[in-house]
Amino acid sequence: MKRIVEIVPARPGWYARWRLSPEDTRCYPVSLWALLEEADGTGREVVGVDCIGQWPGADDNEAGGEFVRYLFQTPDSGPPDDAEPPAAPRRGTTGPRLQPVATP
Repeated sequence: MKRIVEIVPARPGWYARWRLSPEDTRCYPVSLWALLEEADGTGREVVGVDCIGQWPGADDNEAGGEFVRYLFQTPDSGPPDDAEPPAAPRRGTTGPRLQPVATP
């Protein structure tokens, strides 16, 4: 099991791209970045949580969606062509189930 070591807000312009079908992708703005660490203190990774509460490896991501990559577009260049506007959390969810841990 992994634990969260640090959480920071994402700067505007970061998106998470998800593949919904072989020819259809969707981008959602990234809301925050979380630094995850294995329970034994080895292996760290950073994941972005998008505006609807999805992140790579989450059990409750939208069905059929596969994470593709994170991308950055300067805010003055506008959102990606496949971007979704920020949405309310999906029914029955309260956002990501991230639990911060105390740092030594």
